[in-house]
Amino acid sequence: MNVTITTVIRILCVDPHPVVCAGLVHLSRDEKGIEFVGSATRVEDALTLLDASRPDLVLMDPELLGSDGFALCRRIKAAKPDVRVVLYTAGTGAAGVALQARVAGADGIIDKATPMDALFPTLRAIGRGETALPPLNPAELEAAAHRVEPADLALLAMLADRTPPGDVADTLRMDRRGLARRIERMLPRLRGMRPHAA
Repeated sequence: MNVTITTVIRILCVDPHPVVCAGLVHLSRDEKGIEFVGSATRVEDALTLLDASRPDLVLMDPELLGSDGFALCRRIKAAKPDVRVVLYTAGTGAAGVALQARVAGADGIIDKATPMDALFPTLRAIGRGETALPPLNPAELEAAAHRVEPADLALLAMLADRTPPGDVADTLRMDRRGLARRIERMLPRLRGMRPHAA
């Protein structure tokens, strides 16, 4: 007798528009291996649910109301490195998004226009440890190098290359908290690369 064991990926949805999460929950009902375990519209609620629902993956819009979703992504990855974070946005092609995602530690970027028959397989793949990040535009990386402090150029290069945080900390001879603070200071400097940023 053949027994198929399906790994279930537990997903926390974080989006400023509740209808987005509700729609995904509804559309995922017949999807094997996908279980939505909570939804949040605010950073504070997302962090509370992160502990309460123990997701394997956080699917989040980086344009959270009144906050910076890239900073939330960084906080999640710093607190729970094993949790996968996928940025679910309508602006995947906007300048600097791919670089900001890498600096924040995201494991993937998915456009909200992606059809459901492509979305769920991509979430499964990322949940299994794969990544779904677009290639970096060299011109954007060069522009970013002019926005960060000179002392952070090596840090920017390693994060852009997805060097594991432990290796980054060891290379720069920093503790994890110091590294997290430097990344948090760097992210706002990169935010200005988006055309619609204030």
